[in-house]
Amino acid sequence: MEEFRRSYSRLCRESGAEPQEAVLQQLHQLPRGRLDLATQSLTVETCRALGKLLPREMLCTELVLSDCMLSEEGATLLLRGLCANTVLRFLDLKGNNLRAAGAEALGKLLQQNKSIQSLTLEWNSLGTWDDAFATFCGGLAANGALQQLDLRNNQISHKGAEELALALKGNTTLQQLEQAMGHSQDRLTTFQENQARTHVLSKEVQHLREEKSKQFLDLMETIDKQREEMAKSSRASAARVGQLQEALNERHSIINALKAKLQMTEAALALSEQKAQDLGELLATAEQEQLSLSQRQAKELKLEQQEAAERESKLLRDLSAANEKNLLLQNQVEELERKVRCQQEQLFQTRQELTSTSAELKMRAIQAEERLDMEKRRCRQSLEDSESLRIKEVEHMTRHLEESERAMQERVQRLEAARLSLEEELGRVKAAALSERGQAEEELIKAKNQAHLEERQRLAHLEDKLRLLAQARDEAQGACLQQRQAVAEAQTRASQLGLQVENLRRRLEELQQELSLKDQERVAEVSRVRVELQEQNGRLQAELAAQEALREKVAALERQLKVMASDHREALLDRESENASLREKLRLREAEIARIRDEEAQRASFLQNAVLAYVQGSPVRTLSPPK
Repeated sequence: MEEFRRSYSRLCRESGAEPQEAVLQQLHQLPRGRLDLATQSLTVETCRALGKLLPREMLCTELVLSDCMLSEEGATLLLRGLCANTVLRFLDLKGNNLRAAGAEALGKLLQQNKSIQSLTLEWNSLGTWDDAFATFCGGLAANGALQQLDLRNNQISHKGAEELALALKGNTTLQQLEQAMGHSQDRLTTFQENQARTHVLSKEVQHLREEKSKQFLDLMETIDKQREEMAKSSRASAARVGQLQEALNERHSIINALKAKLQMTEAALALSEQKAQDLGELLATAEQEQLSLSQRQAKELKLEQQEAAERESKLLRDLSAANEKNLLLQNQVEELERKVRCQQEQLFQTRQELTSTSAELKMRAIQAEERLDMEKRRCRQSLEDSESLRIKEVEHMTRHLEESERAMQERVQRLEAARLSLEEELGRVKAAALSERGQAEEELIKAKNQAHLEERQRLAHLEDKLRLLAQARDEAQGACLQQRQAVAEAQTRASQLGLQVENLRRRLEELQQELSLKDQERVAEVSRVRVELQEQNGRLQAELAAQEALREKVAALERQLKVMASDHREALLDRESENASLREKLRLREAEIARIRDEEAQRASFLQNAVLAYVQGSPVRTLSPPK
């Protein structure tokens, strides 16, 4: 940015103009990659220098020129320089009142530039001239890099909306379009009618004031003429003293009026300072609200993370308990299998013992049959009974062992089925735990995204609010500065008037001294002019009669002045009532204008929906609704 700053200063001096100090200060303070000249009044020479530098600037990716009061020539020079730029991504031209030339230059920029992805054109007048806006729409249709476009409050007419719809149909990269079609020609017509009526009313009030002032001036001229006639008949010194006294009274009244105006100005200044202080407190409150909001959201996010961690730990505990239960069941199955094997071994040993016992008995029977044939016949019955008893016992033992073996097998089967069911239940628990964990993670991600989105929206809202408060504070400071200047001027004028009053007072004292000297001379000449006074006595009586007539005429004129003043007050009251009725009509008209604005907003919304429905035939992009 330092190299950019030096190049800017050099180009301005080469063109014969001094570089703007505000622009140099902004260039010195700005971060790398961003050039913010918002609210700076850029001259044509500055725009020409920036237009020459921006095509070669390879580090600036964001250019903010909102509320810079760009002229048509300056905007054209800037946009012409940006046509060859290949690194700029964000361009903000909000609030510059761009018109026909600006719309055509923007169309050429969109046709030639392939790097700008976001373009903000809010609060301009691009839609006022249909031909220039058609050129802009042609450039938009040919552009293949722009993704976000802001066209709010650009006075776009119905024809302009059709051109814009055709351009959007040909554009395949634009993803977001923020547009308000304005209130079209009806709103402009209504505004012009209100301006015309206000102008007519102001002219009538001004004409009435001029007529009254003219009548009053005529009456004052008549009174002045009569006073001049009366003054001619008086002594010159008395007339001069009276005139000076009237001038002194007028100066006093002017000083009093200026003092009252000064007091009013000081009161207005105090009110403005109080307003600025209130705005500062409101700004501090907004900042505190933003801080508390961020802290509360951080706490909520921390609580959600803790709840997710608790759910995850609970699922892990349940999973470990199921694993322990599965291990216990496996141990029980192994123990039962060992018991079955032991019983099978005992059954095999019993069968072997039975076989050996049967062989031994047969051998003993043969030996007893050989040795005791007699006893055999005698004991045959007992032997048969014993044999049958042994056979029954063997059969009973065999049945018992078989029943025990069947019971063991059934128990083993039941345990196997229980093991399988437990394994299935364990699989279901694992699947449920995995699904719940995935759902919890998704909910956590959604909550985080929602919180981040709400935080960004709140931050954007608070930033807009802070910007408006800063603008109001600047306006209040400007008003305070103007009022201070007015107070200083009034004080200067009051001091000048005080000097004039002092001069008049000294002049009056000089005249009084001259009058006293003349009185002395007159006393000295009384004896000499006594005869002349006697001669002039008749003339003076005639003049006194004339003065009495003039006094009667003055009284009549004063009565006439009172009548005219009362008529004037009545006329003023009538005008005030008429103004009140006109204000009431104006208020009703403003309400009607507000209703018309609401209807126009609905019509603009319907028109926007129609445009969106019209351009939905392009399947490669989707226009998001205005925020």
